[in-house]
Amino acid sequence: MKVFVVEDEKNQRILLKKILEKEGYSIVEAVNGNDALNTFDTHDFDLVLLDHRLPDITGIEVLQKIKAINPIIPVIIITAFANVKDAVKAMKHGAFHYLTKPVEPDELLLIMQKAAETLTLKRENVELKKSLQEKYSHEKIIYASGKMEEIMSMVVRAAQSDAHVLITGESGTGKELIAGDIHNLSKRKQKNFVKTHLAALPETLIEAELFGHEKGAFTGADKRRIGKFEFASGGTIFLDEIGELPQSIQIKLLRIMQEKKIVRLGSNEEIPVDIRLICATNKNIEEEVRKEKFREDLYYRLNVIRIHVPPLRERKEDIPLLVDHFIRFYSDKENKKINGITDEAMKNVLKYNFPGNIRELENIIDRAIVFTRGEYITKEDLPISIIQIPRYSTSGKLKDATEKVEKEMVQEALKRNEWNQTKAALELGISERVLRYKMKKYRIKK
Repeated sequence: MKVFVVEDEKNQRILLKKILEKEGYSIVEAVNGNDALNTFDTHDFDLVLLDHRLPDITGIEVLQKIKAINPIIPVIIITAFANVKDAVKAMKHGAFHYLTKPVEPDELLLIMQKAAETLTLKRENVELKKSLQEKYSHEKIIYASGKMEEIMSMVVRAAQSDAHVLITGESGTGKELIAGDIHNLSKRKQKNFVKTHLAALPETLIEAELFGHEKGAFTGADKRRIGKFEFASGGTIFLDEIGELPQSIQIKLLRIMQEKKIVRLGSNEEIPVDIRLICATNKNIEEEVRKEKFREDLYYRLNVIRIHVPPLRERKEDIPLLVDHFIRFYSDKENKKINGITDEAMKNVLKYNFPGNIRELENIIDRAIVFTRGEYITKEDLPISIIQIPRYSTSGKLKDATEKVEKEMVQEALKRNEWNQTKAALELGISERVLRYKMKKYRIKK
């Protein structure tokens, strides 16, 4: 890999160069922002290590201009002055990661390895997009995390085939948006994308809704109605909460998938249908199969391409971008001028686990926009569930209680950030050195 090191401190440049060349990286250096941009414009790099404070222009300005030239290249910001506001700003402008000095070689190399994997996925996506002759844009899917980058790579691959797709994940993670993207990038994009939420339908109406009915087929059927499958023919049908499908209809769905024909209720006529089926569930579908609540043969038919959407608590890198997106959206909707969120409020949001995932985050920001009286969302504008402090026993020594809380906070921050000490320290508002001291003090290990 060819790495571009932008750093005005000579000793730091020498150190980084020595570390990286030992690992086989090819290094090009720049000492200020303007030199960096001139060099970047005439060279091809695989990764950029960028100092936040440069003598002429800021690292954020350099980052923005680099991303304008090459939006997929990973940029790792390095700074001696870490704070949440700068980190959030860097991530909003597309930084891959944010490191504080002194840089730990092992941590740097691990992050660079992850950056290389992400770059490979992005380059792969670009080639796939070209083959699809499609401008690849996800106006509704907002993400910065490596996990979501992998998901979107799978989306592009899935779109090229006509195979059935099963999307799994908790409620509120965006499974329907993923399904919509697969359709919009596929050869079926000019045809209908038909969505059906099975959990919202009474069991007695599911069959008529999916397959249609003739006039007089049942009480209240005063005219013929075309079902979702017939309407979706040539396009894609999305069945949300497939785990809620009654077993009596599971066998009919299996037959339709095999024979590509449907029969309306009250009719004997077989109608050919050409559909691509995408299903989603928030249930453990394998467990449903074991309990014999879901047909095993149907499960194998549906589970050709499997996409699992991780919960928001496992991809917290996406939260600052999602918060920014929802602030802009709901500010316009409420006709209010809201410029952002305070550091303190963002820290509280980042610490929260979001059992309701993106949908819950969206509702929280919508509520905050309604209640805030200033130009920024503050801690006071957030629901009590996010800002409340856990209650502990009031008996015993203060020192013991304090240490117990501190130990739990450190453990939880590390778990939430998959034991990435840089991110955990940033979330806790302490340096990595202090974090390591507390891990040693409380004997916290992965």
